[in-house]
Amino acid sequence: MAEDVPYSTYALVDLLDAFAANDPVPGGGSAAALTAALGVSLLIMAAGLPKTKTGAPEEAADLSEASARLRPLREALIGLIDRDSDSYRAVLGAFRQPKSTDAEREARSAAIQDAMRGATDVPLETMRLCQQALRGATVVAANALETAKSDVGTGIELLVASMRGSAMNVDANLPSVEDAAYVTRIRLEREALAADADADAARARQLLGY
Repeated sequence: MAEDVPYSTYALVDLLDAFAANDPVPGGGSAAALTAALGVSLLIMAAGLPKTKTGAPEEAADLSEASARLRPLREALIGLIDRDSDSYRAVLGAFRQPKSTDAEREARSAAIQDAMRGATDVPLETMRLCQQALRGATVVAANALETAKSDVGTGIELLVASMRGSAMNVDANLPSVEDAAYVTRIRLEREALAADADADAARARQLLGY
């Protein structure tokens, strides 16, 4: 398919073929965003069922609020499928810039640094959204209908997988960034997000009895 067609609009089989192709994009970062969007979708489904765990009105209210918070996260994650590929294309473009003169080398170096920061920011944003979704997963796990337990559990594990994959992408790109203050800030946030997500995932699993 044409490069300017967003991956988020591909038919499922075409998207899977795009991931399986030898092209550099879409890659792991886009796959992580897609995985997280799928995980959030399962949580939204479970939160929207007509019955809740015990039928208590407060359970329905909590699930409705959780669903309202999860929906914009899913939309943002869908956007990140394409943003991750765009950021990697920017990295490739920066490295392909001419470097025959001092001015060209300086411009190329600056472009590479900008592109590497962009390629780091995108998976970090996926991590932020996963962490928020996992916080919502604890609400869904506590209140959703018992027969949806495996769906909620699957959604949680998809989000955990996305979180870890996105962290790998942050870790892969960060060493190429020369801005020490930026590197320190991103590394600290990455560790905090991972820790919070692990805690929320563990709490949600406990609520589900897994």
